[in-house]
Amino acid sequence: MLRTPLVAAVAVASFTMSGLASAQQSDLEQRLADLEARVAAAEARADAAEARASSVEETVEASETRLDEVARQASGEEGFSFNAYARSGLLIGEDGKSISGSPYITPAGGLGGAVGRLGNEPDTYAEAILNYRQTYSNGTKALYRTMIADGVSTSNDWTADESNLNVRQVYVELSDLPSFTGAFENASIWAGKRFDRDNFDIHWLDSDFIFLAGTGGGIYDVQLADSWKANFSLYGRSYTDFDVVSEVDPNDNDTDSFIYTVNNYFGNVQWMINGLSAADNDTRDLGNGSTAADSGIHTMLAYHGDSFFGLGEGNFKAALLHGQGLGAEVKGLGSDGDLTEDATATRIGLYGTTYLAPKWRIAPSVFAETSQDRYDEGDDYQWAGLNVRLANELTENFEMQYEASYQYMDLDQGASGNAADGNYTKYTIAPTFKPQVGGFWQRPEIRVFTSYTDWDDELNDYASDDAFGEDGFTGGQWSFGVQTEVWF
Repeated sequence: MLRTPLVAAVAVASFTMSGLASAQQSDLEQRLADLEARVAAAEARADAAEARASSVEETVEASETRLDEVARQASGEEGFSFNAYARSGLLIGEDGKSISGSPYITPAGGLGGAVGRLGNEPDTYAEAILNYRQTYSNGTKALYRTMIADGVSTSNDWTADESNLNVRQVYVELSDLPSFTGAFENASIWAGKRFDRDNFDIHWLDSDFIFLAGTGGGIYDVQLADSWKANFSLYGRSYTDFDVVSEVDPNDNDTDSFIYTVNNYFGNVQWMINGLSAADNDTRDLGNGSTAADSGIHTMLAYHGDSFFGLGEGNFKAALLHGQGLGAEVKGLGSDGDLTEDATATRIGLYGTTYLAPKWRIAPSVFAETSQDRYDEGDDYQWAGLNVRLANELTENFEMQYEASYQYMDLDQGASGNAADGNYTKYTIAPTFKPQVGGFWQRPEIRVFTSYTDWDDELNDYASDDAFGEDGFTGGQWSFGVQTEVWF
């Protein structure tokens, strides 16, 4: 009798315990399910946050890319850019009338003998340079350039009748080519019509040390050794309007010339070697019994200094040039077809810039050449000049510029012309306004100036077709004027 209630009690307890366990298991499963749901929700929120962060990062990267592109375009590294050089001025004589002027105004000017240009330029000359740069997905960079230039001596606003408007450069240059390795890894190639990249000049004389230009192609910055880079190029030029009978085309009176160039750099030292050749040029009689050259050689040894001749801060450049035959035109390579086959020329040039004091800048230059048998057997030309440009910075926008220029000439045209031996001097004072002073290369500038020039009377007899041969153009004269000059 007692076992039945006990069994019943045990059964009831077992059922109760089983119910409790089942309830607890169900509650645990629910809590686990809720936890999984919360974890899933958290993961979803994390994924959404990560997606938003990725979107923000992509937006930032896109913005940075656009900013970089804008910066590259603004800096001229990519996209379209515009550069220019221009000058325009008026030169007035002491009688209130216009007078001739130019850095090449002296009898030696026709031979490349330039004098100081400050207060000595009555012309208008402008260059407009249009560039388009592009970087490709493989890293290659391309530059397309067109340069348009014009120069006139008239003061008129409409100069179509005198215009010399000309396209002086049209070329493409490619750099950072991934296919180039070894010595060519950092090289760039080009083709078209251009000024050579490594031309350099004496600005105060408006004269290049070397001016290599024409139509052709080349490669820059071939790394031949650790401290040796070289440029290789071929330029073509033409001597026009010559009485030359071409064997190919009897109606063609142009003489094509070619300049083969190797330009070597060893640190600050530059050694340039050029070979020149001109088809049919030697079939032309120069009219004085001499024969025109059909070939030539040319070389230049230059140093590009990063101090003022080792004496202080600043810079300097110096060059020694020599040429024979067609290479006797040592500056404008291949530009003179009248040179004889026996022509020789040697030129030296140097300049430097530095600050003498915090507000005083100085830029001296020396330029000289000797040549023989240039255009006629027995001719002998010698000239040498010294020029000093000085500037005193008085305010943030105003400075006084001064220039003194001297040139000695001993010119003998040989049997076919006159001889002249004498000196030329010029002194100029030029109050100058500019957006900001500081250094010789700050432009634009607006100048007013007064110049005094003097020369020996013997120089007036050298030629009747230059300024010195003009009636009334005598030594000891004052001139006045105004000029602007700009580049960017």
